[in-house]
Amino acid sequence: MRLPLSAVAVLLGYVVAITAFGTWLGRRRRSVRDYFLGGRSVPWWAIASCIVATETSTLTFIGAPGTAYKTDWTFLQLVFGYVLGRIAIAAIFLPAYFRGEIYTSYELLQKRFGGAVRGTSAAIFLLYRTLGDGIRLHAAALVLAVASGGPRWEWVWIVVLGLAMILYTEEGGVTATIWTDTIQMFVYLAGALVCLVAVIRLLPAGVSGALASAAAAGKLRLIDRGLDLREPYTLWAGVIGGLFLTLATHGTDHYLVQRLLVARSRRDASVGLVLSGFLVLAQFTLFLFLGTLFWAHYGGRSFARGDEVLPTFVSTELPGGWTGFILAAIVAAALSPSLNSMASATLRDFYLPYFRPGANEAEQVRVGRVFTVFWGIAQMAVAFLARGIDSALQAGLAALGYASGPTVGAFLLGVLTRSANSLGTMVGMVAGLAVSLCAGQLAPYVLGVPGIAWTWNVAVGAAVTFAVGLLVSRAWPRR
Repeated sequence: MRLPLSAVAVLLGYVVAITAFGTWLGRRRRSVRDYFLGGRSVPWWAIASCIVATETSTLTFIGAPGTAYKTDWTFLQLVFGYVLGRIAIAAIFLPAYFRGEIYTSYELLQKRFGGAVRGTSAAIFLLYRTLGDGIRLHAAALVLAVASGGPRWEWVWIVVLGLAMILYTEEGGVTATIWTDTIQMFVYLAGALVCLVAVIRLLPAGVSGALASAAAAGKLRLIDRGLDLREPYTLWAGVIGGLFLTLATHGTDHYLVQRLLVARSRRDASVGLVLSGFLVLAQFTLFLFLGTLFWAHYGGRSFARGDEVLPTFVSTELPGGWTGFILAAIVAAALSPSLNSMASATLRDFYLPYFRPGANEAEQVRVGRVFTVFWGIAQMAVAFLARGIDSALQAGLAALGYASGPTVGAFLLGVLTRSANSLGTMVGMVAGLAVSLCAGQLAPYVLGVPGIAWTWNVAVGAAVTFAVGLLVSRAWPRR
């Protein structure tokens, strides 16, 4: 299909407006504290909004309705674990993060274990964040390319979205990221509501009739009490696995930890973090509800992939202006850049300790902006590569996801114990990575049996890292 002029105008107008707004926000942010911590001036409600926007991608926006369309609501069990994980982070990690002033989450590891553990964790973050957000950019560009007239437009949208992301992040720093994220959460939720109203108006039997048909077909099943570790969406995999996944993404990954460090106080960070869990629960409920109504609207029609359902509905059932608005919502879900957090980690965890320990504030801001541009270009390069080898990149990203478990284990050793040392933690991280890989992706080759579901990967890696790290530290205590 080709986008009508009204849709193109709405879409490009949104990209220009959000870029200009982010750039304007950073016009007076010139100190290191302003550029990377926003002067620690962000209120709790903005913390909650930007966290929700940060963890919501284009894949979520189109994938969650597709999940409900193809299967049921058991995905929501994972979100229960997300809520519990946020409460655990507020109790375990936030007191340590707000004890003094740090710029990256990995500085906490430096205090406890020295540079080796800190550098390893920061390098893992930079690697998988580059791959993950490059694929995220590719997904948004692909949706816009299909709507614009075919895959040949994909490279154009990668360039447009990538340059917009680089421009407002480089100019505005973390302040631009926080407040544009806050706006973009409302934009993509409004887009979901537009789709919801549109599909409700097309249902011949109304919402009640659609839900009755879905219930009869087993599409509303929420709880799976099964104990099969190979199933990703069971109650235990959701609650335990979701909890550890959240410890990884929100408690140790600097991309989201930075959203907590900009808060006015530890209390604002805690309130915003926990509130974001309930907002995410409500958001996923909305997305799954939307997918169920799509199933009723199409009468269970077969789609090759679940993530084709929402774009198909938008392109065939909505007028041009509204199509442009939904595509803007998809862009909003994609443009939640990690560039400032990656620049912060590169500067604070590598450049200052190893290259320029005496760099003054002006140099730090200047170099931070250079790193912002560098990582933006790297993510655009991944997005271009994903056009031809998407499945390989997805497999590589999944493999790198195993490294999150050892990182969580290292943080838990640093916060919960006093006897853990650098040697024990490094050995524990290697053991955690090896065990989680052997129990998951490599299980068919190493053990000759199917591996555990991906929802368990972080929990296994963290538990093994913690246990081995503690045992080795006590066997070879530091002097």
